[in-house]
Amino acid sequence: MQNSSTEDLELAKSVQDTYKNLRKEIARVIVGQDQVVDELIIALLSGGHALLIGVPGLAKTLLVQTVAKTLGLDFSRIQFTPDLMPSDITGSEILDQNRQFSFVKGPVFANVILADEINRTPPKTQAALLESMQEKSVTVSGKRMVLPDPFFVLATQNPIEQEGTYPLPEAQLDRFMFSIFVDYPSEEEEMNIVKRTTGSLTADIQQIIQRDEILAIRNLLRSIPVADNVLKYAVQLARKTRPGQEGNTIADQYFSWGAGPRAGQQLINGAKCYALLQGKLSPDIEDVRAVAKAVLRHRVVRNYKAEAEGYSIEALIDKLF
Repeated sequence: MQNSSTEDLELAKSVQDTYKNLRKEIARVIVGQDQVVDELIIALLSGGHALLIGVPGLAKTLLVQTVAKTLGLDFSRIQFTPDLMPSDITGSEILDQNRQFSFVKGPVFANVILADEINRTPPKTQAALLESMQEKSVTVSGKRMVLPDPFFVLATQNPIEQEGTYPLPEAQLDRFMFSIFVDYPSEEEEMNIVKRTTGSLTADIQQIIQRDEILAIRNLLRSIPVADNVLKYAVQLARKTRPGQEGNTIADQYFSWGAGPRAGQQLINGAKCYALLQGKLSPDIEDVRAVAKAVLRHRVVRNYKAEAEGYSIEALIDKLF
């Protein structure tokens, strides 16, 4: 027991160095986007999935590919299109040369899955990801097959083009731990991007962390203690997004739908990881606030009044604080 506690403490101390090295290696390819990179690392180390939302050309796909390389994990990209079928994701059984049916694994059998432009495929195909994201397995022809561990789905979505798209249902949105908003770079950052990408030099990304270390960090996070007042704050923050409950004046005015219980779970999971990356052994309320927007922005739905008065999701979450 004592040895286990000592090992956990040593691992906790090493996580900060690993995080800094990850940030440094990713910055060799990705310019700026510090908060986006932080939130993506937190989601991955916590064992959660992430949805990246941003207009075209902001290097969302490149970011996911770069992160996968620093983690040294098997990477698979799925380009979502209107004609994509569920079997194109999970795999299918084929008749081989011996006239026997054999299963050919689909791209979902990897550690890191990039679901590129996930809202461009019909709901039937989107639903093929549901079981894999929640259960870490797929069922084909009545047989359940376990996916590799760790398993992450990182999806991208374009918020401005609505023609030919299929909005993700709330059930699937709730499977994502974080919704990460990728904004335009600053002028200085944009100049750096153009300079890097129009030259002849290319960065050779190195692996920073081992698979076993990722699993160890994930297990460590589950053992981190959380004070009752922090737990209560996370639960109350999630509950305050739900209209129709006593005292939820902001939700009654501006939300048509609020976050479910999974939001409280992910607020605590995210706060634990954020605290650990900052060198703390237990999260506080500020750590919950630090991850709140990424956890809540895809779990609440604004009503017409909020849109008419120009309130963004982020502004309304600030009001909840």
